[in-house]
Amino acid sequence: MKSTVKDVMTTHVISVTKDASFRTMAAALREHRVSAFPVVDEAGKVIGVVSEADMLAKQALDSEPQGMPGMIAGLLRRREHEKARGTTAGDLMTSPPVTVAPDDTLERAARLMYTRKVKRLPVVDEGGHLVGIIGRADLLASFDRSDEDIRREILDQVIRHDLHTDPAVFTIEVKNGIVTLEGAAETKEFGHEIVHRVRHVQGVVAARDRLTYPHPAQIRAGRFDVIARFPVD
Repeated sequence: MKSTVKDVMTTHVISVTKDASFRTMAAALREHRVSAFPVVDEAGKVIGVVSEADMLAKQALDSEPQGMPGMIAGLLRRREHEKARGTTAGDLMTSPPVTVAPDDTLERAARLMYTRKVKRLPVVDEGGHLVGIIGRADLLASFDRSDEDIRREILDQVIRHDLHTDPAVFTIEVKNGIVTLEGAAETKEFGHEIVHRVRHVQGVVAARDRLTYPHPAQIRAGRFDVIARFPVD
């Protein structure tokens, strides 16, 4: 069964308003052992995110001379200095925020983290209200599953239920989350569909195609390893 954001997100979220002071946020980071705060408006809608990196810029850049040798010129650098001079969450936050919905797949969340280079994502409902937060560790937790549980789901859910095929036709071995598939596939397309579905089973690290196909010319083409990775379609 494919997991969604709501299955692994943290629902107890420490958030701040845009008027929160730098000192308040610094103290809260230490007290609550978090690395970022969603910034919400009066209605509880997420309007930005303040991270440790945003706050660290104050120490790193606030006293740096604007004309120091080797300084990278341009709008980005000036924005960094403006942020370093900020004193509230509204000054420091990154906006608009990158968010996900509770029913989004973990693959979508991982894709956003990877492409936007962020470590966590606020989770919002249809109205944009904060309902949780998800981090990299939450995504990786989806791989913490026993080999036997993975094998059972592949046999019962993927092969028997989803593909309406007799599991006895295939040999499924799972070791450290790596699935090896052996047996005779009716067609090349059907074999690839099995591998594709297995790859998306929660906890699968990689799917190794060792199936045989009806036409000799397709046997070689049908043998490939698929590494479980984010992002996926």
